[in-house]
Amino acid sequence: MADGDINIVLSNSLSPDAATRTGAEQQLTQAAETNFPLYLATLVQALADESTESNIRVAAGLALKNAFTTREFSRQQEIQAKWLQQTDQETKDRVKSLALQTLSSNNAQAGQAAAQVIASIAAIELPRDQWSDLMATLVQNVSSGAPHQKQASLTCIGFICESQDADLRTALIGHSNAILTAVVQGARKEETNNEVRLSAITALGDSLEFVGNNFKHEGERNYIMQVVCEATQAEDARIQQGAFGCLNRIMALYYENMRFYMEKALFGLTILGMKNEDEDVAKLAVEFWSTVCEEEINIEEDNAQVESSDQMRPFYNFARVATNEVVPTLLTLLTKQDEDATDDEYNLSRAAYQCLQLYAQAVGPNIIPPVIQFVEQHLRSEDWHYREAAVAAFGAIMEGPEEKVLEPIVKQALPILITMMEDSSTYVKDSTAYALGRITEACSEAIDPNTHLDPLIRSLFTGVHDSKMAASCCWALMNLAERFSGDFDATSNLLTPHFNNSVQTLLTVTSQPSTETAVRTTAYEVLSAFVQHAAQDSFPSIAELSNVIIKRLEETIPMQTQVVSIEDKIALEEMQTSLHAVLQAIIQRLDKEIAPQGDRIMQVSLQILSTASGKSSVPESVFATISGLANAMEEDFGKYMEAFTPFLYNALGNQEEPSLCSMAIGLVSDITRSMGERSQPYCDHFMNYLLNNLRVRPMIPR
Repeated sequence: MADGDINIVLSNSLSPDAATRTGAEQQLTQAAETNFPLYLATLVQALADESTESNIRVAAGLALKNAFTTREFSRQQEIQAKWLQQTDQETKDRVKSLALQTLSSNNAQAGQAAAQVIASIAAIELPRDQWSDLMATLVQNVSSGAPHQKQASLTCIGFICESQDADLRTALIGHSNAILTAVVQGARKEETNNEVRLSAITALGDSLEFVGNNFKHEGERNYIMQVVCEATQAEDARIQQGAFGCLNRIMALYYENMRFYMEKALFGLTILGMKNEDEDVAKLAVEFWSTVCEEEINIEEDNAQVESSDQMRPFYNFARVATNEVVPTLLTLLTKQDEDATDDEYNLSRAAYQCLQLYAQAVGPNIIPPVIQFVEQHLRSEDWHYREAAVAAFGAIMEGPEEKVLEPIVKQALPILITMMEDSSTYVKDSTAYALGRITEACSEAIDPNTHLDPLIRSLFTGVHDSKMAASCCWALMNLAERFSGDFDATSNLLTPHFNNSVQTLLTVTSQPSTETAVRTTAYEVLSAFVQHAAQDSFPSIAELSNVIIKRLEETIPMQTQVVSIEDKIALEEMQTSLHAVLQAIIQRLDKEIAPQGDRIMQVSLQILSTASGKSSVPESVFATISGLANAMEEDFGKYMEAFTPFLYNALGNQEEPSLCSMAIGLVSDITRSMGERSQPYCDHFMNYLLNNLRVRPMIPR
């Protein structure tokens, strides 16, 4: 392929037109298969040619990188063999030489592309002790090269270090001195080019895992920490972000070496960082303390399991010592809510909330005084930002301090929190619902059934109607159902007075067409929980509920032929799965009393099985329902076997869906145990399918 031709093909490989792009990609593939060394030589020439347009040079670099790498692990050795065994040494040397030369290009995009090419070759050669002078060359570039060459070389080191290839990561340990020399030199405050310094601090973050031996030496460690700490004070916010990212990684990797640096610098730097006007810098500074807490939680857990004191890991109580300075800063950051943020958007206030949760787990009761002071000060604030932050902070500390310490505080706060479920701000109500969920999960003993239960349940059911609050309210309600269920065989329990109204509210929510699928699914989970934990005096209501649930399942049958979109199909399957989950709870609770509904349950279940589409999760839910029914009806289940066994045999022989097959195997066990001798006519077929599964599906649990 001539130079002019290759440029046209490379240009076309970037075309927005799919047909043009596909045609060019096919030409490149054919050229690689026809003569791989010539293909590489042609591409690297295009990459290195300073007279060629930037986009073509980038395309050449991308094609070269793709010649050495693949996302398919099974093809990795095949790809590498083409370079190692099918490419002559002269071509190898030329490709590497021109790629290294391109690092010095004035065209930054070409330099970046060359960095990717070099990194992809390094992943093949460094683990095999080849290209031994690569790191020395990159270090020399950083030491004496022009700014663009320094930046591209540092970027190249970063690409090499961020690789997940296990062999390469092992090999890089032997190059740690060269890597550190380059990245630390580029990251120093004396480096006046911010792009170079940014590339260096990024590469340093990627390389930290490989420099453990260097961190053992105090002099080297001091210098690395000095460079990183100085970078947190750079004028360029991007460099500050990179530096705080490095500190997070250093704390996670080298906690045992951090005592001196925490006392001398890191404590103050990170407090300042959390107050930085740049949100991304502040988030990373917050995450530093999240990392501290995670490490100290893990160390305490590890130390609790060791057999002798000499096996214990160093533990410095960084979080506890810093509580009175860090926690108030986090609480202030909770007030920086973004009203326009989506539910899953990670912003500064959410970073602070996550850190506060971890802090509570790390320091236990020490978290309570500063948080309670903040809560008391702002729970009734006129500014919703502060009310929301106060409620969120209270919920955040529910895991960590012992329950007996939290109980009196929660008892005092519950009446106020319940009234805040009617706050004028949706954000406050949502956070209150979540805080109540945390309380019902972690500190349910503080909930007085005579004082709190009735208003709490009513407020949570009011929130179920609000799509923003529904998930938190449903979570709290499920926790309450479990907490106040009492003995399994009890005639009555604390849920009984609320059972009928609760069921009716949930049936209303789940029946409304306007209800979002996620809310409907969660509401059905609450319904299942209330049924599972109901006392015997609610059994008549559960029997009535079975009629409603079976009828709703029957109404989904014609819908299976009416769905027109993937979204409709998913929503219908979720509804059928949820209804079956409720039905399973009803069967489990009523046990033999479900027998009068057996015919309807089996009829609708068989209809759903006969019309369910392939790769659907619904049949597994149906099988779980039938399993419960078989256990409840015992020998009487035999009357359904003739109609059901074709579906059961089909699932037992379905090698393409292991989970359904496993479910069917479990169902065979339930049926034979429940029916006893009446299952004998089916046992030959069962044994044949089970033995076949042992032969062809060894991964199915035996």
